[in-house]
Amino acid sequence: MARYSRRYTSKVADADGVLYDLPNDAAPNRDGWLDTGDGHRIYWHEYGNPAGLPVLYVHGGPGGGTEAADARFFNPERYRVILFDQRGCGKSRPDVASDPAAALAGNTTVNLIADIELLRERVIGEESLFVFGGSWGSTLSLAYAIAHPQRVRALILRGIFLCRERDIDYLYQGNAATFDLGGTRFFDPERPGAYMVSPEAWADFVEMIDPDARAKMVDAYHEIFKPQDPPHPKLARAARAWSVWEGAVSYISVKDTLAYEGEAFTLRFARIENHYFRTGGLPESDPFSASRREGYILNNVETIKDIPIHIIHGQYDQVCPRANADELVAALGKVGAAKLYYILTPAGHSARERETARELRAVMDAFASA
Repeated sequence: MARYSRRYTSKVADADGVLYDLPNDAAPNRDGWLDTGDGHRIYWHEYGNPAGLPVLYVHGGPGGGTEAADARFFNPERYRVILFDQRGCGKSRPDVASDPAAALAGNTTVNLIADIELLRERVIGEESLFVFGGSWGSTLSLAYAIAHPQRVRALILRGIFLCRERDIDYLYQGNAATFDLGGTRFFDPERPGAYMVSPEAWADFVEMIDPDARAKMVDAYHEIFKPQDPPHPKLARAARAWSVWEGAVSYISVKDTLAYEGEAFTLRFARIENHYFRTGGLPESDPFSASRREGYILNNVETIKDIPIHIIHGQYDQVCPRANADELVAALGKVGAAKLYYILTPAGHSARERETARELRAVMDAFASA
């Protein structure tokens, strides 16, 4: 059958005219690498007013990395914006695209929490920060706040992702085990998922895996992505399939997914996401481990109930369905969170969709004016 075209444009996904422009040709005020002491060097870059309100941008993926344009949510006259690339991706080293064994060693949620705290102490030098994160970045921001609530002035979260097995299955497992594009078993009433809104893109993702391995898609992709010499012959194609699938369902209408197709990006993005989503990103001794992570964030919201929390979530998000946000809001309500704000936008997953971008900027403008 004919495949769909990935190269559409969407005015809904166009945040130009909503977000701030970056001065000085997007050159950072300063940047550098932070040595974590265990073999990793974390790249960070800073924009805006060096004397402004400190806000830490926590990127998604994991493995998505950062770019200067991510600082556009914040008024550069009022905010000191710090961005960093999490372990293994972007400009951080070692790079999972070229040295996967080293990049994935010591690459857990606990390590990332420690990296944020080290950045706060050694690079930012502030007692507390605004923490701004979306998708996986919301997961990591929440985890950091639970571990260090006294260091967080406010949480600004977009596209809530609780990183439970059910959340991962919704995006990556779906009906893969019974997949039959165009046949009677394509829609599986017992396995809802993002595949239902973009079946053609889903076909490309599923067909990368042999039919007898489709009962556990994340594990099957791991067999391709794991460090091995020589690399798996499907490595580049599988990394692209994994990344393009997520790109295809990240917008309420399909946006140009070329950003998800470059080989270096896809190797970083797919390998690190798969690493975290297969294992929980943690050794068994850690509190987020696969045996306990199902309810870790929801079971620990008491710790963050006094932090101002603003949640912006796309009504039609298929990467992180709104049930994630609803459950988090309900859990926070039960513990008496008094400074909780929840906004649903007529958008999908991406922070760059116009309505979501507008709300994110408005929240940050309100904090700057307080």
